[in-house]
Amino acid sequence: MSASPALDDVLARIARAAEAAGRAPADVTLVAVSKQQAWDKVAPVLAAGQRVFGENRVQEAMERWTERRAEIELRLIGPLQSNKARDAVAFFDVIESVDREKIARALAEEIQKQGKAPRLYVQVNTGEEPQKAGVIPTETDAFVADLRKTHGFEIEGLMCIPPVGEPAGPHFALLAALAARNGIAKLSMGMSDDFETAVRFGATSVRVGSALFGGRAPAAQA
Repeated sequence: MSASPALDDVLARIARAAEAAGRAPADVTLVAVSKQQAWDKVAPVLAAGQRVFGENRVQEAMERWTERRAEIELRLIGPLQSNKARDAVAFFDVIESVDREKIARALAEEIQKQGKAPRLYVQVNTGEEPQKAGVIPTETDAFVADLRKTHGFEIEGLMCIPPVGEPAGPHFALLAALAARNGIAKLSMGMSDDFETAVRFGATSVRVGSALFGGRAPAAQA
């Protein structure tokens, strides 16, 4: 029996969704979103063989994963501040939240200094929500072109988080169209509530937290 029945269930659901869409299950990577989760919830998923994890904050990720860093692929899926670019480049394999020139410039400087280049995704604010990070869809083509021309970046993928309460499918379709138009191969889209829909729309990675780990503990009151 697996150390994590929840992991088995999520992987089976990804496989069914992929097969229903005529895709190979192996073409979809599960990113286990371990942010703010207690280690006793994360450990069984790691022990069961999951090796790709997503974290929102650089400092939290370093505290959690430094001793186990060689065991996993680690993705930064939360907003990145330019003053954290050095640590992000040093510590993460993938940065999924490139969304403005200031961040691109900071990353380019650190990549040059460190001689280490994480794989990069552009975050697209498909719902154009003012409170949410990401470049808006109408500016995505120009932003990607500038990243390539100005900084020499190879953009591996696009990432989005659809608005709460809206059908996710149209947002996933929009992201897929933007990626295709810009010659970008990877799509990071879909979370616990909608990852099967994302797989149908071409997601190459899905970011799943609560379906694997349960709800996060409430933040402590100051």
